[in-house]
Amino acid sequence: MRERFKEWSPAPGLVVFAWLLTLAAAAWFVALTIAGSDPAGRLLAGVATVGAAVAAFFGTRARPRLRADADGLTVSGMFRTRHHPWPLVQNVRVLQVRRLGRRTSLLEIDTVTTDGDEHLLVFGRLELAADPEDVAPELLALRP
Repeated sequence: MRERFKEWSPAPGLVVFAWLLTLAAAAWFVALTIAGSDPAGRLLAGVATVGAAVAAFFGTRARPRLRADADGLTVSGMFRTRHHPWPLVQNVRVLQVRRLGRRTSLLEIDTVTTDGDEHLLVFGRLELAADPEDVAPELLALRP
């Protein structure tokens, strides 16, 4: 019998865009450095380059960002992947928030470690490349 699972990751197009933005910001930084521009401009370009590179690396490294199967949830991050067995997943819910006059949804997952530490995992549409309102029922359907 084939195992059932679902995975959610940042959209590939978004990750490619982040890498292109990193290249553009790096080119901007190099151009400012060669031109002998003011230090503030170079600092701004350097910060933009590093920020875009971190976002692009995260989008590349954390694939899939969230994976669910019969055993539990697996969450990938920048440097490690953590598995949360279903018995330690306490709650899966969708939170509706208003930001900048716009309604957005966030997927919230409450987990507990074997030591009793509580963790709140929060995922948005960009991390999942799907609407959190659609992801929550799929997660609950995979839960035994």
